[in-house]
Amino acid sequence: MAATSMPAGAGENGTGNKAGFIPLVTVVDFHHHRGPEVERWFGVPEGSDPAAEYDWTLLPFMALSDGAHASTEDFSYFTLLRPATEDSPATSLFGISCTRQLDASQLLVRPSDVTRSTVQKAVVVIADSPQFFGLLRERLSVVTSAWFAQREFSDVEILRRFQESLAEEKARGQLNEEVDRDQYLGMSLRELVREFRWQTLVLLKCCLLQPKMLFFGSRCERLCMMQFSLISLIPGLLRNLQDSAGPDLNSYEKKLSRPTSLRTSDRNSLLSYMGLPLQIFGKGSLFGPYTPLQQLDILADFGTKSYIVGSTNSLLLQQKDRYSDILINLDENSINITSTSLRTALALSHSDRRWIDFITQEVNDTWDDSNPGRPKTMGYRGSEEFIRLQFEEYLLSLISSVKYHNYLTQNAHNPRMLLPHIEGDPSLDFSNEWVEYWMKTENYRIWDLNTDSHLFDIVEPKHPCAGGLTVDDVQRRIQQQVQDLHLDERFAVGKEVLGRNLAAGRDKASTMFNKLYADMEALREAQRKRAEESQKAESGEKNGSAATYNGDPNKTQHTGSSVGSRAGAYIGSWTSWADQKRKQGWGRSNNNNSTSSAGSGGGGWGFGGGRKSRSSNADSTGEKNGTPLSSPALSSPGFPSSEKIQMSDVQLHRASEGNDMRRPLTQDSFDESVLDAAGSADESGSSSPVSPRKYTALRRDSKSLDAKLDEDEHEHESEHDNAVGAKDNARAEEKPRTTDTA
Repeated sequence: MAATSMPAGAGENGTGNKAGFIPLVTVVDFHHHRGPEVERWFGVPEGSDPAAEYDWTLLPFMALSDGAHASTEDFSYFTLLRPATEDSPATSLFGISCTRQLDASQLLVRPSDVTRSTVQKAVVVIADSPQFFGLLRERLSVVTSAWFAQREFSDVEILRRFQESLAEEKARGQLNEEVDRDQYLGMSLRELVREFRWQTLVLLKCCLLQPKMLFFGSRCERLCMMQFSLISLIPGLLRNLQDSAGPDLNSYEKKLSRPTSLRTSDRNSLLSYMGLPLQIFGKGSLFGPYTPLQQLDILADFGTKSYIVGSTNSLLLQQKDRYSDILINLDENSINITSTSLRTALALSHSDRRWIDFITQEVNDTWDDSNPGRPKTMGYRGSEEFIRLQFEEYLLSLISSVKYHNYLTQNAHNPRMLLPHIEGDPSLDFSNEWVEYWMKTENYRIWDLNTDSHLFDIVEPKHPCAGGLTVDDVQRRIQQQVQDLHLDERFAVGKEVLGRNLAAGRDKASTMFNKLYADMEALREAQRKRAEESQKAESGEKNGSAATYNGDPNKTQHTGSSVGSRAGAYIGSWTSWADQKRKQGWGRSNNNNSTSSAGSGGGGWGFGGGRKSRSSNADSTGEKNGTPLSSPALSSPGFPSSEKIQMSDVQLHRASEGNDMRRPLTQDSFDESVLDAAGSADESGSSSPVSPRKYTALRRDSKSLDAKLDEDEHEHESEHDNAVGAKDNARAEEKPRTTDTA
């Protein structure tokens, strides 16, 4: 028979030990005073307590994880050390627990020691290998759920039968088959690659360097599954974890020997000949998928050189520098490398990055949200088997390249010993820093000691994606970096926020424009009202007292009578003034006096020198303005037309006065007599004092009279003697007509 794989050979001794261990079932209860404690065992002799016999004092804390009360159902995975006995050496056992809780008020029979509102218990299965935990988890979940559904925890018949079924399967050898069941334990590798992308390879290479790895997560099951998935990438490791429960165990190395033959058609034989699995849990190492705080003293022990552990307690995050070289936070999907030398060694080469990017792209291209564990194409590429075989090929190429690297070092002075089809040192494609770091680890020492030096003759020493950086690598790198930015998610949130802001802006703009429009309409209405008021005011000023007309006919009649009385007073004063001047002999001077008077001073209100020029100016002004040179008071709308004075008659009267009209005004002047007459009329109640407008009108009337008199004087200058008679006749006719007009 050809050489079998080392895991099978190592298992021959362990198989007898494992065949003798029957799976156990136990119940862990949380007591409100004493805390978590083991309540009962199934599969052991009556009265025996394996927890006390094997010193499993931390079993209750491992079964009931921190934060398990926050979920309806949670699972915990842990390792237990079974000490050596008379017929078997010390080995590792593995436990899986299902934790549930029930409202105490729903219990059919409530014990006296149940004082809290909820009852929390965990059903635990302890076996000698985690290889079948993937299938065992589903059965354990169903059994625990059915037991809690009874609402009577004193009835444990279902748990007893569950343990008996496990024992029967163990006796029939169903749990001892040497088959590859790695894929049945741990989270989906597709989810692992999808979540961590290129860092998946970083974590795998980190495991081979055997640092202190600490995983943190709030959910215990996901925390444990992540670690099992990671170590399952090393072929055959899940079947050889007998030394993982404590740093003092080293049975794997003691039973290990170098294979002498190979069957290339047998995968297990090939893996064994190449030195797989790389045993990362041996002397000084520890594996604890879930590690409670009570186990921290083991982590800080001097003999513990490396470990892979997980915790749900955030207190470890505050002391990450003490308890870890690398921290993987599953809640934040972040990796924090605290060791500088480890960070340098874990830098991926171009070939490494090209290789893991290729796998990541295959997973992303075949991703199905409804079924993450299987490609949407239902094909091989991107499947679980595809990912496992890719990592297996990578590890085989890695160890073959390292063997060739050692071969090159030993035959550096003999070029004829080099392989002609291998160019240079292929280990450089796996990062020279990482190779140098790995050569200092315990698993490298065990592997190099128990493997042939010419492994590169079996597997070609070449990186699966060897070569320099290409354009495709750059494009793939850019594409993944863009995906890492989560632009779609950010843009989706940005679009939503922008949409809300635009809607709010539209509302604000609409409100503002509506308000502005309303303000403009109000302003326009106010301007319209002011314009109407100003028009009314202007029309009132033009119409005199009619500006304040409110539709009262009595008031209008009163205004007309007032104007008539004022006109009567003016005419009476004019008549009395003309009679007085005529009696005094005004206008009876001779031509000499007329000549001297013409040269006398002009200006003022007298009818002296400069009269002709003022008369012509007045006429021209009247023609330009288009208004007659008559009194405004007499031509106002309120004055009756029948009462207007015929100024032509007055002019004839003035012409009859002769040269006496040319003398300047004295103290008995025109304006004084008129004002006196107007004042006397106002005192008697028949009229009011002469206004400035009437005063100005009288002044214009006097100017027109002067102009007319000048013309008459020139026409009749040669007939002076006849003019005296004509004046007497004109005066005789003027008196009765003026009286009638007034």
